Amino acid sequence: MRARLLALALLSAMAATTVAMAVRNDASADRMELTLPGGKLELRLLTPGVVQLRVDGTREPATPVIDAQASFDPVEVTRETQGDEQILRSAQLVLRWNPHRNELRMEDPAGHALLSADLSHAMDGRWTLRHAKGDPQYGIGGLNAFDAEAGHLLRQGKQIATAGAQGHTGAPFVWSTAGYGVLADAEPARFDLSATDIGIRADKQAVHTIYLLVGAPDALFAQLRQISGAAPMFPKWAMGFTNSQWGIDQKEALSLVDTYRAKHIPIDNFTFDFDWKAWGEDMGEFRWNTDKFPDGPDGKLKQQMDQRGMHMTGIMKPRIHVDTVEGREATARGYWLAQSKEAPDYFSHKPVRDVDFDKPEVRAWFFNDALKHSFETGIVGWWNDEADDSGVDTQFLNMQRTLYDGQRSISDKRVWSINRNFYLGSQRYAYGVWSGDIQSGFASMAAQRQRMLAAFDVGAMHWGMDGGGFKAPMPVPENYARWIQFGAFTPVFRVHADFGQKRQPWVYGPIAEKAAAEAIRLRYSLIPYIYSYEYHAHADGVGVVRPLQFVYPQDPAQRDRIDAWMFGDYLLVSPVVEQGQTVKRLQLPHGRWINWFDGNAYEGDREITLNVDATNWSDIPLFVREGAIIPQQPVMDYVGQQPVTSLDVQVFPADAASHFDVYEDDGETYAYEQGTYFLQTLSVQREKGVVNFKTGAATGAFRPALKDYVLAIHVPSSVAVSVDGKPLARVASIETLRAAQGEGWTQAHDRFGEVTYVKIEAGKAKNIQLGTQAVQP
Repeated sequence: MRARLLALALLSAMAATTVAMAVRNDASADRMELTLPGGKLELRLLTPGVVQLRVDGTREPATPVIDAQASFDPVEVTRETQGDEQILRSAQLVLRWNPHRNELRMEDPAGHALLSADLSHAMDGRWTLRHAKGDPQYGIGGLNAFDAEAGHLLRQGKQIATAGAQGHTGAPFVWSTAGYGVLADAEPARFDLSATDIGIRADKQAVHTIYLLVGAPDALFAQLRQISGAAPMFPKWAMGFTNSQWGIDQKEALSLVDTYRAKHIPIDNFTFDFDWKAWGEDMGEFRWNTDKFPDGPDGKLKQQMDQRGMHMTGIMKPRIHVDTVEGREATARGYWLAQSKEAPDYFSHKPVRDVDFDKPEVRAWFFNDALKHSFETGIVGWWNDEADDSGVDTQFLNMQRTLYDGQRSISDKRVWSINRNFYLGSQRYAYGVWSGDIQSGFASMAAQRQRMLAAFDVGAMHWGMDGGGFKAPMPVPENYARWIQFGAFTPVFRVHADFGQKRQPWVYGPIAEKAAAEAIRLRYSLIPYIYSYEYHAHADGVGVVRPLQFVYPQDPAQRDRIDAWMFGDYLLVSPVVEQGQTVKRLQLPHGRWINWFDGNAYEGDREITLNVDATNWSDIPLFVREGAIIPQQPVMDYVGQQPVTSLDVQVFPADAASHFDVYEDDGETYAYEQGTYFLQTLSVQREKGVVNFKTGAATGAFRPALKDYVLAIHVPSSVAVSVDGKPLARVASIETLRAAQGEGWTQAHDRFGEVTYVKIEAGKAKNIQLGTQAVQP
């Protein structure tokens, strides 16, 4: 009997090694220590979908890629042993560590293998990860302003993650639509991508920390945001249009703004090049040029621009003049960048040199009293130029960090910037990027599509370009009009040109002006839609533009497309980029799509042929995805010209539920960081001839001017509408409905066909139900 009991005990003990242990809630439950040849590796689950692998004793973080302020709560996990393997499970992944093979295997919760890491050389800073053959790979970097080829989005072969030359965007991050990503704490990092392997190393130092991420593309970028840091929200005016110009003075700037206003072409920002600075004089890098802008220093120009609803932003350079008060001080204190040599400036022709923004003392010194005064008198945003010339990945990052930290130390107004390259980590400093000093012309315009989409693949969600092209020759009117239409569907919407060139719509003749103005006005009608995605870029890591592989990760047809992209969740745009084009062929992804302009509907998963207006350039290939919820507002001359008390919401119900978050805040300050915002989720679903539209309870402490939504629900004619189970009164017309004080509904036709308009109070939880003629008794 005793022998039998001992045998049973032994069997129970053996069985216990293959059964998961109870969940451990101590601080070390989400960590493992991996013993390797030459040392130890620390494994930690930072979140249920993020694994950190770090050589024991490594300084963390090693580079600005990682947010030093990031914090992570303990992750609930289970631990078990199966044979030689130690297993750690979270809600989003399974890790299997085999010490005999020095192999870490990562699976999804269903047991599907994602990555297998050979850690034999991890202690030396070299990493090898294996994946299923043919997994598509993205990220790492794109093309700069002068790369000849158009390029695409898929990555293979030897790649270097670097900030690069002007217009380049880079990150030590490679990811796959197969459901995983790999981030290296390195600058720069080298990747070797084959059909089955990802190799990682660095030249300057060993890579001692990497991160493995699990999830669909939106989840990967949400996790990247947690590790590398959130992008602060741009001011709301930055959702509008920016005119940048080199060769301008105060008189012309006011005249141009007045012309925009007289023509009711919306605009919110004028960006000045060298002209605004006293360039080459003592403290001239930081203060107004009183010859060209006499009313700059005393704030009178700011008052005049404020009255016109216009913001002023100005160029900044990483260099200062050597033979000035500040230049001599930089010499005495050792502030010069080692890689920068003294040389004549191309504009002032006086000797200049770059300062080293990687040094904290330089950053504190650069945002000086003169620059503070320029900010207080109207230069409220920063156009940082030419810091890519140093070849230092972090020069641009830390230049904008200087301005971000400096502005936030004296003001609660949101920081805005654009910069000429990007390295991951920059986004923490209100960092936009533009694609550099590009050529004009149709080929250059077409090439910007890849540069934009590749930027999002490395986490640079605030991207823009010199609309119209920077360099001569002046674009032909058709090129200009089509470029404005393209720009209207990018995050940072702006035009710029070389010295003396103009990029105002009326410069290019009446046909181009009309086409450009209509595109700008369409952009301004979509400000509520765009601003919601500005919030999501901050909160969730993905902004208003999404490459198609983000949205359709399992569709091979979308893996390498640059001809079209999603603008938010519900609009697909494919700008015309060919001169004189009369016919455009467009492959629609899965789903049902409705042409924004004529209401024609198309089934997806096929190619359609569109007629293109080659005479008036009036059309933009723009499609609404079924399920869409798209808020719009009246077009204004500038953002915030009038309080928005009502939003028109275009609704296209689908059988699957869909939703949209209406977001609002003061648009100017960082009060949203303390919860002073308005967030309300709208959702819709079509079920057996009945449309259910719901509004959730609003969250946040902000109380906007918004009073009601006018829903334009695109369904066959409704026979009844109820709110929270009670019948809603029908009125005679949409005009009567808008003028009414309370809620109600009516019917009409628009370009999409039959439409039911429902007016409801904003900010409160409601259930709206529409019965249509399709309902059978």
